[in-house]
Amino acid sequence: MRTFLWRLVGAAAAVALLGAAPAPAHAQAPIKIGASLSLTGTYAKPGSYQKEGYEICADELNAKGGLLGRKVEFVMYDDQSSTQTAQRLYEKLITEDKVDAVMGPYSSGITESVAGISEKYKKVLVSPLAATTSIFRQGRKYIFMVISPAEVYLEGLVEMAAKRGLKTIAVVNEDTLFPKASTAGTVEQAKKRGLQVVLQEAYPKGNTDFSAMLVKIKAANPDVIAAATYFDDAVAITRQMKELNVNPKMFGVTVGGDIPEFYTLLKQNGEYVYGATQWDEALPYPGQKEFLSAYMKKFKHEPAYHAAAGYAGCLIYAEGVKRAKSLDADLVRAELLKLKIRTAFGDYAVDQDGFQIAHKMVMIQWQDGKRLVVWPDDLANGKVRFPTPPWSQR
Repeated sequence: MRTFLWRLVGAAAAVALLGAAPAPAHAQAPIKIGASLSLTGTYAKPGSYQKEGYEICADELNAKGGLLGRKVEFVMYDDQSSTQTAQRLYEKLITEDKVDAVMGPYSSGITESVAGISEKYKKVLVSPLAATTSIFRQGRKYIFMVISPAEVYLEGLVEMAAKRGLKTIAVVNEDTLFPKASTAGTVEQAKKRGLQVVLQEAYPKGNTDFSAMLVKIKAANPDVIAAATYFDDAVAITRQMKELNVNPKMFGVTVGGDIPEFYTLLKQNGEYVYGATQWDEALPYPGQKEFLSAYMKKFKHEPAYHAAAGYAGCLIYAEGVKRAKSLDADLVRAELLKLKIRTAFGDYAVDQDGFQIAHKMVMIQWQDGKRLVVWPDDLANGKVRFPTPPWSQR
């Protein structure tokens, strides 16, 4: 098991004056925030971005004097994309590492597996990258959602298809918590907008051969293919669609399509693909330039929304602590329940279950190697290229 510990020390604290000023941040015990992240395994790509977002947040907090006058230190472990490993790690973080707080892991499935642990120990769990509604509708007190729910990830794809007169859709998904919820929402939206679902099929986590499923899709000949994916399967499905010459008028994925490496790996075969995303650097949110500048300086590559979500989730937790003037979970919880804030990631506000009610999804499309926001219209910086041409013409 790989273990990661970052001691993220901020700028030098101010010199105490006349012995009456508060002690500098480095003179007090740090605030330790724990998390397990998917740094290897199926979810390694988005999980690694999330880790980087947490690091940028800690850097920013510490550069401004820390939190409650104390520096912030992240204690992070690799859960290897495993729910069982994550459960052990959150127990360890709380009972052995004695962290002051915990932040969420990557994915709905892993978050669901650890949410009971944070509840048991009364630790606030701000969850930047869990989107499945059911996680937040079980009477839990200490979990808070940052992103839009799974059920609306492909709303933009369905809406754009309906506006262009398309009639049929195939919906496929990994057979785990988030993709299943996303598929349920997509099917419901398709039916409401008059699209006929001609095929619906699930595949197991970690699957790499999609040929049998794609042969069925090709026979059904849908106008639209909607895939509730993560990164690895999004890339594999796209590649195998070309190999089998599966060519719908629109093809979109939930997770993976917006990540820069999606196009790096697929190159021109990524053209015209739609990707659901919770954030894009082109969106007009406060703090975007500062976040992007700090991120590029530290990591030397573009962020994906998972990094921005991790960054914002950490700042949201910090804002709750600042307003509570305490690390006490019940006091922080009370502040997070009433908090309404716009970050570089977008809007945050939750209902009494900690369920996100303010954040907006967007859809991107790859055009000439660039990721352009094409939905909704009020946030778009590009126009949809439609229909998708044959593979030989991309």
